Amino acid sequence: MTSSSFTQRALCFSLSVFIGTVALAATAHAQAPNAARLDKARTELQKRFDAADANRDGKLTREEAQAKMPRIYKNFDAIDTAHAGTISLADIETFLVSKKGSRKPAG
Repeated sequence: MTSSSFTQRALCFSLSVFIGTVALAATAHAQAPNAARLDKARTELQKRFDAADANRDGKLTREEAQAKMPRIYKNFDAIDTAHAGTISLADIETFLVSKKGSRKPAG
């Protein structure tokens, strides 16, 4: 395995864990003990979004998402419900919350 392959896998894993954390935290917002966790997840998502937003316009193109947020890129069409060709941070948060709400409980 090349170091770039390992790095890419590590980034994908980290983003996967992060997305799960954001979705979990977003659904738990009403509970006070989880408010800090939600704030931390939103801050991290904002940080990653800002790093991916190469032209600093507050929106991600498909190419910007592909370069820095591969999981978001993978779900770009589902997130871009307006079919605008760009997505905002709010679009991503809405998608994450809807995905969390559509999951069936384990058991």
